[in-house]
Amino acid sequence: MKHTLSVVVENHPGVLARVATLFRRRGYNIDSLAVGRTENPAVSRMTIVVEGDDVVIEQVTKQLHKLVETIKIYDITDQPTVDRELVLIKVKADAQARSEIIQIVDVFRGRIVDIGPNSLIIEATGDTGKIDAIEASLRPFGILELVRTGKVSMLRGAR
Repeated sequence: MKHTLSVVVENHPGVLARVATLFRRRGYNIDSLAVGRTENPAVSRMTIVVEGDDVVIEQVTKQLHKLVETIKIYDITDQPTVDRELVLIKVKADAQARSEIIQIVDVFRGRIVDIGPNSLIIEATGDTGKIDAIEASLRPFGILELVRTGKVSMLRGAR
């Protein structure tokens, strides 16, 4: 099962490397990782999606707590959250295919952010399911390049 951890850390150089090293040494695979500053520039939030059972997640959490830079860890897997990813997809687009691609992009409320002679670059945001769906819908046209951010999550409500 995939778990989503929201890890609040001090915003210092090398923190990301220490977290990644912790996962590498323990043999845990990071499915997705997104990190950025919070409303407080001295603090960053990492959203880490990791595959594992409850025992693995408990071990990961304990190891993360040992890092001096770790402030808080939340397992938000079963919590009500707002989740988003960003994807940029460069797809083959000759003159005949463009209108069909534009219709698909509209359905997913994406945007075309670049037009080339034989390609389009599409930007889309949404939860993992939406991003998977737009990728699958555009795959028959020929995906030339694709880049996805990691998942970012925020708990709903006042917490």
